[in-house]
Amino acid sequence: MFRHWLHETLTRLYPGHLFDVLVPPDATMGDYSVNLAFVLAKKEKKKPREVAQALCDALMSEGDSIIERCEVAGLGFVNVFLKDAYLQSQLEKNEIKPLGEGRKVIVEYSAPNIAKPMHVGHLRSTIIGNALARVYRALGYDVVRWNYLGDWGTQFGKLIAAYRKWGNQEELDRDPIGTMLKLYIRFHDELKTDPSLETVGQEEFRKLEAGDADNRALWKSFRDHSLNEFSRMYTALGVEFDVFKGESDYETALAGVIAQLEKKGLAKESQGALVVDLEQFGLPVAMVRKSDGATLYLTRDIASLEDRIASHKPDKILYVVANQQALHFEQLFAVAQLLKLGPTQLSHVKFGMVLGDDGKKLATREGKTVALQDVIDEIIKRAAEMVRAKNDSLSDEQVSQIAQTVGIGALKYNDLRQHPYSDIVFDWDAMLDLGGNSGPYLQYAYARLAGVLRNAGSTPSEVVGLQSLMHPSERALMRHLLDFGDAVAGCARLHTLNGLALYLYELAEKSNRYYEQVHINDDDNTSRKAARLKLIAAVMDTLKRGLELLGIKTLERI
Repeated sequence: MFRHWLHETLTRLYPGHLFDVLVPPDATMGDYSVNLAFVLAKKEKKKPREVAQALCDALMSEGDSIIERCEVAGLGFVNVFLKDAYLQSQLEKNEIKPLGEGRKVIVEYSAPNIAKPMHVGHLRSTIIGNALARVYRALGYDVVRWNYLGDWGTQFGKLIAAYRKWGNQEELDRDPIGTMLKLYIRFHDELKTDPSLETVGQEEFRKLEAGDADNRALWKSFRDHSLNEFSRMYTALGVEFDVFKGESDYETALAGVIAQLEKKGLAKESQGALVVDLEQFGLPVAMVRKSDGATLYLTRDIASLEDRIASHKPDKILYVVANQQALHFEQLFAVAQLLKLGPTQLSHVKFGMVLGDDGKKLATREGKTVALQDVIDEIIKRAAEMVRAKNDSLSDEQVSQIAQTVGIGALKYNDLRQHPYSDIVFDWDAMLDLGGNSGPYLQYAYARLAGVLRNAGSTPSEVVGLQSLMHPSERALMRHLLDFGDAVAGCARLHTLNGLALYLYELAEKSNRYYEQVHINDDDNTSRKAARLKLIAAVMDTLKRGLELLGIKTLERI
């Protein structure tokens, strides 16, 4: 993490200034470049080159065992060149600094609705949240992976009413999600000709809220069936959680939330409803109770937030939820400030929609939301075709296993390589392109390097003569390996994964160029060959660790 050292050193020597540590596009311009001289020169009314030279002198004094030379370039850039010996010495020290040691973060993601199939809209939250949780854990944080289920509301009264009229246990057991969805749709279809059903649904939900034993048992059955289906989906995606809690868990706490808001003078009546004035935050009023006495999603979120803070005392809570919920979270965080819930840092990790290759929201021909299971099945089917075309000697079982890993990896990487705020396009061919910026491209780069080690017989446990790693492509690889820890730390700082994805893609590109330029196993120089195998092993280790943080598995062969 030399970039981290460089930034920390200059911040210590010249505190209170914002500046960037960059990697020049050309290695002849240095390993790193710093623009701090321009910032200081403006403040001190000096020439940037004059200030840059002083920075160079200070860096050479601080890092004389690391830095080969430091040059002033252009109008005042500071270009830093590292010693080859330092690069070689860091080959097996590619560590992630435990920046979060002693701190706790709750990451909420996925959050599907009970009694409905998970659809493509849940994909981004699930993939992004899972990767962020992995990153925070790698950085030393105590991570709580939280799934907040949509398992309460008037829709369950309607579903109970529909089940009592048209449902049966055998169908529910055979196809739980499909059966519940059909019942819910039928209820709304019948409602068009029989408006009295609305009252029936409301009454069933009233009974559910009041604790009616039969309705509670039915609701629990719907919830358990749904969780089993979700679990199957999460297993396919390689996603895990520590806590499953739903809106229903906070029903008994809502009266306390309302009482607290009223006691502190934060809530007031408006046209029969209870609202919190958020004008000081530049936000519209937040409704916490309707005029008919019903609470809202925001009320339950306040109760859930209080529970998370009281139960886990986290330093941070991340809500990985779509852009469309931005106002909701702005209001939730504002209410949290008014309630003085504590120093916990609250962040809404936003993301855009999933689009088809026509640029429109991904949907079926009928305009319906695409089921997540259909997406998973399709990418695995296409991956199997690609694997079979590349190696027709594989058995059906081998193709199936490889296709599962390649397909899910392609699905995840396609999302994580793009900025989360942007809408992402579902281009099936691009996702599986072995020659482009794709998950399979990175997995294949790893498998290629694994083949080199396999053909060599073994990786040397100890190597004498790492100084023989002097080829330009070797130096480029070693320099790039230094930035792994910084790329991981950047994910947590920015709450995005595309920086790490780009880092791994560039590492794969550099390793592929190296593979093509240097025929390692043909080298007659035993010491240099051993050093090169050590370099290959270090690159593989970094690729594997980085992809694992994104939730993507590697393969020794493809």
